[in-house]
Amino acid sequence: MIRGMGNSDLETGGISLLYILVDGQLCDSDIVVNCKVGDPVPLQVKLTNWSKHSVGPFALTVMPYQDYQNGVRNYELQDAITFVGSNTFYIDSVKPTKDSVYFGALLFLYTGDFYLNIKFHEDNCSRELPLSWFCLPSVHIRATEPVVQTKL
Repeated sequence: MIRGMGNSDLETGGISLLYILVDGQLCDSDIVVNCKVGDPVPLQVKLTNWSKHSVGPFALTVMPYQDYQNGVRNYELQDAITFVGSNTFYIDSVKPTKDSVYFGALLFLYTGDFYLNIKFHEDNCSRELPLSWFCLPSVHIRATEPVVQTKL
């Protein structure tokens, strides 16, 4: 259960996703972040509580997928992407007007275009929280072959 969330918080949005940085680049719907296969890619998510009450506990889960452009999303990417650490961040409480920042890293094992689906859910169950609470940008990452340096 999310403590401190009243009806007015539901109407005003409660908390907002302030930014997502992938490999130091700010992500929004128009940006494709390029990275190299085999290099850890830092991920940073910052949340801000704009409500009048503390919110929490809840969890933020990052789920990579590939979009086949025909309405099918492939989430079975355990052989293509791995997380350095966990893909879920547990958030105990965020006080009013305060920020909470979470750090992680991804490791791409193969080339391709990947997307990050960021979901928020109650800490003690898988029930998702309303999307209206969050401003979720689309995160598009393109993993490319590393440049091979040769000695002359």
